[in-house]
Amino acid sequence: MALPAPLRSIQHYLRTAQEHEKRDPVVAYYCRLYAMQTGMKLDSKTPECRKFLVKLMDQLETMKKEFSDNESITQEVVGNAHIENYALKLFLYADNEDRAERFHKNMIKSFFTSSLLLDVLSVFGELSEENVKHRKYARWKATYIHNCLKNGETPQPGPIGMDEDEEAGGNPVQPESPPSTNYNNIQIPPGAHAPANTPADLPPPAGGLQLSADDFTKAQKYCKYAGSALQYEDVGTAIQNLQKALKLLTTGKE
Repeated sequence: MALPAPLRSIQHYLRTAQEHEKRDPVVAYYCRLYAMQTGMKLDSKTPECRKFLVKLMDQLETMKKEFSDNESITQEVVGNAHIENYALKLFLYADNEDRAERFHKNMIKSFFTSSLLLDVLSVFGELSEENVKHRKYARWKATYIHNCLKNGETPQPGPIGMDEDEEAGGNPVQPESPPSTNYNNIQIPPGAHAPANTPADLPPPAGGLQLSADDFTKAQKYCKYAGSALQYEDVGTAIQNLQKALKLLTTGKE
């Protein structure tokens, strides 16, 4: 079914979902969920839009049943960690390529997709200030490098020129048709965006330490974040989250 014109702004999220359909159904699911929620706000009354959104809802329900044993879909905390880790992996890969002055289509698409997935994170709640900055930078970089290569110019690596671009023309326009990316060829250094720290020596549990239900919930959250990070062989992030859980359980403090 063709995407109705009033819902055109969600096309990139639906395309990203389709690209990840088999390789990472969790990404596909949450991209469609974000597209559906955004589409409802754009236009849920006209017949063609309502029909399209109902079909999208049915697709989401089918995925929920198909992946009912996948915690990243059934539990929002795990899903949040999965999407955030993947978005930052793409961001890191693109940023490393940019700073090494290796400008190519895969890098542009990785910046662009990272910005889309950081949008998708809003289905779990308000974005952190850090992720808002990552999203803004990734979107600007994708547009800037795309335009430079299109015009036969050599892009400048890093954030040089970002402020000037914004002052000149406000927020950059996203590329209408970002190039397709072979994600399987993207070699992302495991854990590079969150280097492992030397594990600190933690004291044994204090006698009579009383942990609240909230403490246990937070510890579970950190362990789930660690599990999600390990799916991407991200040892650094896994260790950091396990350290946080261990500290909370042994001291009662974060």
